[in-house]
Amino acid sequence: MIILVTGAAGFIGFHLSKRLLQEGHQVVGIDDLNDYYSVDLKTDRVEELKVTSSEFSFVKADISDKDKIEEVFQEHNIGRIYHLAAQAGVRYSINNPDVYIRSNLIGFYNIIEAARQHDIEHLIFASSSSVYGANKKVPYEVSDHTDHPVSLYAATKKSNEMLAHSYSHLYDIPMTGLRFFTVYGPWGRPDMAYFKFTDLIKSGQQIEIYNEGDMYRDFTYVDDIVEALFRLLDVIPEPSNQWDAEHPSPEVGPAPYRLYNIGNNAPIKLMDFVNILEEALGVEANKVFKPMQPGDVYRTWADCEDLYKTIGYKPTTNLREGINKFVSWYNKYHSSEFLKTNF
Repeated sequence: MIILVTGAAGFIGFHLSKRLLQEGHQVVGIDDLNDYYSVDLKTDRVEELKVTSSEFSFVKADISDKDKIEEVFQEHNIGRIYHLAAQAGVRYSINNPDVYIRSNLIGFYNIIEAARQHDIEHLIFASSSSVYGANKKVPYEVSDHTDHPVSLYAATKKSNEMLAHSYSHLYDIPMTGLRFFTVYGPWGRPDMAYFKFTDLIKSGQQIEIYNEGDMYRDFTYVDDIVEALFRLLDVIPEPSNQWDAEHPSPEVGPAPYRLYNIGNNAPIKLMDFVNILEEALGVEANKVFKPMQPGDVYRTWADCEDLYKTIGYKPTTNLREGINKFVSWYNKYHSSEFLKTNF
């Protein structure tokens, strides 16, 4: 099967592409290799995928370029899509809204329109836990209202869900949306807290801890995320016979569309996370405590029972194990031995 992975040079896209290749699929990866964070890291991920299998094809392209996207679909007989490309980051969206509109809205439309034009069997796309916005009720359930986003990033992700549902309903395209919760691990994103903290701690600099450390995140190890994504490949949604138009719910509907939380269902206090990272690094961090930042939320906590029942899998990696794996990769990646061995 030929599978398109958008954002293939990104964190989750890289790991998923590698798994698909190892399972014998052909993968066409799209990424624009933008400089939101290290282009070198993204390029290294692509090179790693090329080494993994000759069945990997890489296309450097911006998903907001509709003609280029159509060209990719014309050249490859794509059967299914994992759409993971997006401009990420809550705080970055406050001062850089244009890129979020271009990538997360126009780019998203281009992908689902291509899916319509080319009879795609299943499109799986990334949403975000950010859509829960100002909600206080936890754990977050897919059936909860998501009408109060507190960042532009969250608003674009909510828009993705609505666009996908409308296309699924109008054109009978099977689509599955996944609200990701704080994914971490090797080859991760340098803009994420665990990566930034590691950089700063290793160089003896201060780390800034928001809301005085009184925050919780549902950390989920990347291999657990990828296992769930892989299992969903052949779980193709169908219209639900449980749909009740008088009592509508986001969990079921008249379209071949499903929406799931994907997380660990076990929120960790920020200070506990910092302590585990300090242990793994063998260094005590120089901490500076700051107030809550605009766009942040106090706690994320995923109710994932629907997903677990659907694919028969729950995350198996605890935070200490996952952080140790990340630190081991980080040390190797930044060593001269890695550079000499791989490049």
